[in-house]
Amino acid sequence: MPQLGEAPQPQPSSDDSFFDLLVEALDGLDDAVRGQFLRQFFRTVAQIEISEEQANLFWSRILERRGDVADSLGRKISLKTAMLDVLASANYLRVPVMIEYEELKKLQVNAATDALTGLHNRRLFDEYFDKELNRAKRYGQQLAIVILDLHKLKEVNDRYGHLQGDQVLQIAAATLRRTMRNSDFAFRIGGDEFALLLPQTDSEQAVTLCRRVRTQYESELKPLHLEIGVTLDFGVAVHPQDGDQKSALMGLADKKLYELKHSGRGPGPVSRVIPLETHPAREREAAPQPPPAHPAQAPPRAAAPAASAPAPSVMQQPQPTYGEARKWERVSLAGTKAHAILTEGNQKSAKVIDLSYGGVALQFERPDDLPAQFNAVLNVPILPPVRVVLRKAYAARTEGGRVRVGCAFVS
Repeated sequence: MPQLGEAPQPQPSSDDSFFDLLVEALDGLDDAVRGQFLRQFFRTVAQIEISEEQANLFWSRILERRGDVADSLGRKISLKTAMLDVLASANYLRVPVMIEYEELKKLQVNAATDALTGLHNRRLFDEYFDKELNRAKRYGQQLAIVILDLHKLKEVNDRYGHLQGDQVLQIAAATLRRTMRNSDFAFRIGGDEFALLLPQTDSEQAVTLCRRVRTQYESELKPLHLEIGVTLDFGVAVHPQDGDQKSALMGLADKKLYELKHSGRGPGPVSRVIPLETHPAREREAAPQPPPAHPAQAPPRAAAPAASAPAPSVMQQPQPTYGEARKWERVSLAGTKAHAILTEGNQKSAKVIDLSYGGVALQFERPDDLPAQFNAVLNVPILPPVRVVLRKAYAARTEGGRVRVGCAFVS
């Protein structure tokens, strides 16, 4: 705690924490492997082309500059600050270029965005579909394509006018943005049609997301007091089970959309998990609106009491609920050998289910008690083992008696 008259020390951002992990991970690599990674890293973050040898040299200078400046100031500085200083000193960052690049990005955004809803347009949908499908084929991953349309939008336009119809479309777009993961893509591809691209998503997960979107959308429409039953119909197709060509996947998704429009729109079964506990940090994240992850809404249902505390009265879904959209993209590690070893006590191990800049989800075989904060070594593909400090955010029982524990990185 700072003394009276002292300036408070700035808290490190999540990006700074990620860069600190990156420094530690790269430290264990040989020069050739590190140079390959850093060349792509500088290309991505600074749009500069340098050799692997130059990349290693710049990285060493950045770490050295950060240490020198920290010593002179008497406090730690971020890696981003040192990086900007080194690259600018080497004339790799020029203000005119940065300004021109920003203007170019604005033009690109305007050309690829639907003016009414703010979603990506049909042109970008075709481009992203080809790119994501090629990526899914290359890495042997699933890709779900969802086609949605607004049921009875024409009746809204005829009865209430096109301004009201535009508002109905905008609410649909806003619902999609709030409900999807950061790794998903939403597009407006026609007058009343939308499309979603969901990387690493199977059919059950995609359908669950669509049911959730539809439920949330109908709730968002209630303040308009429409006398017409507007809703979102959808059709889902998944690579590779339903095909490996764009035309085949689009055709199947359209067919399922048509079938749903002429059916009773039954929700179908969904899998569930029971929350084990709620961490104080979890309670601060909770909010009245539904979570943005894939699982569908579940009606209130009594849960069995736990041994140490009253059990929650509502059944939850496998993905944790958050009051606002996920801030960092989450990378699924299901099906890999990714695991974590707890470095305290009996050094128990756990599977790493997914990972992001902000935290990690672990799966334990038994619901043993974990401290609110603990140390662990993460072993994930590509990177060497990384030592981290984790704060438990929530725990939820999954099918098979296993326990999913969500953890945040502690700076």
